[in-house]
Amino acid sequence: MEKEKFLKEYLVERKGTNSLKWDALDVRFGNPDLISMWVADMEFKTPKEIIEALKEKVEQGVFGYSYVSDDYYNAVIKWHKEKHNYEIKKEWLRFSTGVVTAIYWFINIFTKVNDSVLILTPVYYPFHNAIKDNNRKLITCDLKNTNGYFSIDYEEVEKKIVENNVKLFIQCSPHNPAGRVWKEEELSKILEICKKYNVLVISDEIHQDIIMKGYKHIPSAIVNNGKYADNLITISAASKTFNLAGLIHSNIIISNNELRKKYDEEIKKINQTECNILGMLATQVGYEKGEYWLKNVKELIEDNFNYLKSELNKNIPEITITNLEGTYLVFLDLRKIIPIDKVKEFIQDKCNLAVDFGEWFGENFKGFIRMNLATDPQIVKKAVENIVSEYEKLRRI
Repeated sequence: MEKEKFLKEYLVERKGTNSLKWDALDVRFGNPDLISMWVADMEFKTPKEIIEALKEKVEQGVFGYSYVSDDYYNAVIKWHKEKHNYEIKKEWLRFSTGVVTAIYWFINIFTKVNDSVLILTPVYYPFHNAIKDNNRKLITCDLKNTNGYFSIDYEEVEKKIVENNVKLFIQCSPHNPAGRVWKEEELSKILEICKKYNVLVISDEIHQDIIMKGYKHIPSAIVNNGKYADNLITISAASKTFNLAGLIHSNIIISNNELRKKYDEEIKKINQTECNILGMLATQVGYEKGEYWLKNVKELIEDNFNYLKSELNKNIPEITITNLEGTYLVFLDLRKIIPIDKVKEFIQDKCNLAVDFGEWFGENFKGFIRMNLATDPQIVKKAVENIVSEYEKLRRI
C-alpha cells in the first residue's frame, strides 16, 4: 500500500481516548501539551481485519468464559514457523496478560527471595522493577557502547554471574532501547555462559516482528539448532506487532518438560485468570491476515528513522544515534551537546517533547533519551525541528 494511502486509512488521533501516551502527560510529565514520543505503542489503528473480527465478536454480545481454539494455536504456530523458522508445539504454549506480568510470575516461580537476577543495561525499565519488587538482587551489566553501537561484554557477564551466583537472566531480544537485533553468534555466546552456570534464561521477544531491512530476528530457542532450548523460556506477543497492548494477551513458550511442569504447578498458586477472549481473537486474526499492515508500518518506521538520522546528522552531528536494527524505539546520546543534568530541561521544557529518559533504563545512561518512531511522520518532523531549533538557540547564548 502506498504510504499516503496507508496513513489516510490508519493514522488516528489518540488524544481524548484515555490514552496513557497522550492523556496522562500531565500526570507523568507535568505538562499536558507535550509532543508524546515515549511509551511504546502506535498512532496507527490495528489492521482492519482485526477490527472487523472484534466488531463481530462484540455484536454477538456474549463475553463469557472461553477456551483456546485450534485455530488460535495454528495461527501462532504458523506465524513463528514462517516468519522466524521457530517450530512450536501446541503443548508448549501458555498464556499471560502481558510480557511484564509473565516476567513477574517467572521470578516468583523460578527464583527465591534474595536470589540474583541479571539484566543487560540499558534495558526496558520494568525488568528492573520486576526484580526489585520481588525482593531479588538486581545485577546489571552494561552493554558496551561503541559510538552508539551496543554489544555484549561477555567477560563481564560471566564475572557478574559467578560473583553473584546469578540464578536467572532476563534477556531482551530484539533489545529495547539499544535497537539491536542480536546475531546468532552473539546469542550463542551468552546462552552458552548461562548454560555453563545453570542460569535460567527468560527471553523477552515481544519486538520480534519489528525488524528493519537487512536484519533477521533469531529466536533464542533455535540458536545452534536448539542447543539452549531446554534452559530458556520465551515470551512473545502480537501487541507490539499489531498495536494491541491494551488487549492484554501474550504467549509463553516452554519447550522443556520439567520447566513446563514446574510452571504449571506453581502458576495456579498466583494466577487463576482466564484468557482475554478479545486479545486472543485479535492475536489470531493479526497472525492470519495482518502481514500487509505490518509491512507498511515497518516501512513508515524506517522512513521516520532515516529522516530523523539525516536531519540530526546534518544539523547536530554531535548527537550519537543508535542504528535502528529492530523495534521502533531510537536511542539518542545527547551528552556531547548538553550537560546530563540539563537534558530534561532541554528536551521536555524547551523542545516540548515527552520521551523516555536514559536513566530509566540504567543508572549509567543519564544523558540519553529514547524516542518512539511508530507514529505520524509529521510528529517526528516536528520533534526533530524542535530539537534543532532549540539547540541553535543554545549555541547562540
